[in-house]
Order: sequence, then structure tokens, then C-alpha cells
Amino acid sequence: MSVGIRHDDLRRRNRAMVIAAVRRAGRPSRTEIAATTGLSHSTISAISSDLIGEGILAEGKPSEAGALKRGRPQVGLGLNPEAAAVMTVVLSLNFLSVAVIDYAGQVISEEQRRLDTLTMSREALIGECVAIVRRRLEDPDIDVRSVARIALAIQGITDTEARAMLWSPITPQTDIAFADILEAEFGIPATMENDCNMMAVALRWRDPERYRDDFIAILLSHGIGMGLVLKGELFTGTHSSGGEFGHMIHRPGGALCRCGRRGCVEAYAGNYAIWRNARQLSEDTEPVADVSDAQMRALAATARERDGPEREAYRKAGEALGYGLGSLFALIDPAPVAMVGVSAAAFDLIEPALREAIAQTAGGQHSESISFDTEPNELPLIREGCAMRALTFVDQEIFAPGAQTKAGLAAKKNVA
Repeated sequence: MSVGIRHDDLRRRNRAMVIAAVRRAGRPSRTEIAATTGLSHSTISAISSDLIGEGILAEGKPSEAGALKRGRPQVGLGLNPEAAAVMTVVLSLNFLSVAVIDYAGQVISEEQRRLDTLTMSREALIGECVAIVRRRLEDPDIDVRSVARIALAIQGITDTEARAMLWSPITPQTDIAFADILEAEFGIPATMENDCNMMAVALRWRDPERYRDDFIAILLSHGIGMGLVLKGELFTGTHSSGGEFGHMIHRPGGALCRCGRRGCVEAYAGNYAIWRNARQLSEDTEPVADVSDAQMRALAATARERDGPEREAYRKAGEALGYGLGSLFALIDPAPVAMVGVSAAAFDLIEPALREAIAQTAGGQHSESISFDTEPNELPLIREGCAMRALTFVDQEIFAPGAQTKAGLAAKKNVA
């Protein structure tokens, strides 16, 4: 028995496909969109005409690839930056960042603040997040009515419904429903995302050929985290965001982790762990609250210069990461890996021990074929992932057939 697709559902899906193709390519021609989506030229023409009329797409010069083709000049389709906007908020250790991003994906306003997240009260932490969002919304250069979605990312565990932070190593506070709080305060739909998951989302948009069906994003920073995509879907647990790679046990009863347990991968590979081992401190030593990026870069430089405790600290980090990844690959088979964060810049010091450890596991049967990319700054990826998550929601929900466009949304809010 075959199940038919309702006309409205098909139209909704096709519109989303066209918008996604334009978002990914920048300014493709209708012919290029047809080739990417598999939709007919007549369908592309009808949908693009509607989207232009609604102010979602705009015609202009074609992409560089399209402009070089022979024959009749192609007309490029681009996203109208004024159609809508989204806001991203990134909360990490002692740091808070917010950005307003237009519909074409460009940052139009941003703000960053240093905080003492480890000592702040629950009320103060929530207050800072609410205040920084309010300041951006009160910016006279921003049309607040166009902000259609807020995506907040945090290091730690979030719930599967993307509503709340359940636990984070950056704060002693737990179970904060940030999405509900922001929605109640500003009347804008919001989500609460795991930062490493957002890195994975961004990688998929940046390089869909490499990062498509199965891949891993590993955060190598003060903490160790993971964003995992399997069969084209972002992995989450039954109750939480899942992917707590840094808190898998590397050595039972081993080094003290900042989560309070012992022997975690992070207790050997996190910035504070590498710093602790490089200083030849006891594994019982309380993790340093914050090791700066400059300190980690200097530590890596010393490790490259001489064979001493600094180099051994990076070897131990590679070993812990390698055994963890090898165990994971025993379950899912090897997949492309992106190492992200300040310690990714020292991957040359980490990689030999990492590969050696993987090779000793059941997942190391094809260890030589495993490829790694590095990205030394996680914030742009996390922000980009949040933005794409939020913009995709706008594409599929706000600008679905029959949904209100920007003008309709603004009128609806003013009436409310």
C-alpha cells in the first residue's frame, strides 16, 4: 500500500528545498537550483516567483560559476537579508557572546562579555543572558520585529527538547530552562543547544561533501566534547543532548576531572589536564579554573622545542583521545573527524599517540584511513551552527506555504 503526499506537504517541502539550495550556494541560477534539488524547471520557476513576490528571495547577479557559463546570461537568486533575522547566544566558560544574523547569514550586530560563570548565582547567570539579548534587541539599527528565532548554545548537557541546560561544567547551576525564559521575556521562539552539536551542524553546511552522513566534531578546549552525526542525523540521547565523549572513562579511578569524577577522557585531554600534567602536578590536584589560550599556545611551543613534561602531557592527551575514539569506532566504524578548539592547533603533538591508541582498539582496523581536520577557534563554528539551526527553522516554519511573511509577522506582533 502506497501512501500519497498531500499537495500542501509537497509544496512545503519543495519550497524548503529551494531556499536551502539558495542558502548553501549563495546566489545560484534557477538551472543550478534544479540540478541541486532534482525539481523540474517549471517547479523552480513557480516557487522562485512566489518567494520573490513574498520578499524572501531577490534576483541579482549569478554566482561566479553561473556567470562563467556560455549562452544566455543566468539570473542569480539570493536570500533577501531583510526578510528575517535570528539571534545566537553562546555561553561558555567565563564568556558570553551574542550575535544578530540576517536572513542571508551575515552578522549585523554582536556583543561579547567576560563573566565569572563558576561563581555566579543562578539569578545572575540568567540575568546576564537576558540582559545581553535585550541590549541587542534595543539596538536602534535592528528591526526587532524581524528577529524570528533565538538559539542559545552552551557547553554541557541539554535536554532532547532543546529547552533547558541540564548540567554544565562552566557553572554549578543546573536545570535552567533558558529557552522558556527567553521566550517568556521577549516573545520570540527559542532553543537551547549543545555547543558541540552546533559545531557539527556548521561543519555540515560548510563542507557537505566531507561532512554529510557520518562524521564527528571533537572540542579540544578547556573541556572535551563531541558532536556526532550518524546516517545524516545529529545524534542525541533519549533524555539529553548525548555525546558526552569527554566524560567517557579512560582510566577507572584515574585523574580528577572537573565534573568531580575520576579517569574521564577530559581529565587527560582538556586544557586544564594538559596544563596539570605539563606542570607535573598530582592527578589529585583540583583542575585549574581557566587556562588562557595564550598559555596553551606557549605550552605547545615549549613541547615542540624539547622532549620534556610538556610533550609528555600532549602524548597523554592523544592517548586518552585515541582510546576513546577507537572504542567509538568499534561501534560505528571510522568516520571523518574535525578537531576544534585551541588545542586543535597542537594536533601535531597529539596525533601520533592518538593514532597509536586507536590502532590498539577494535575500532582501529582501518586506523590509517581515518582523516582529521583542525579548526583552532570554536566560537565561529558554534555561532554558525546556531544560526543555521535557527535559519532553517525560519525557512521551514515561518516561510512555509500559508505562513506569515515578515510583514505579516510584524503586524501580528503589533496587534499582540
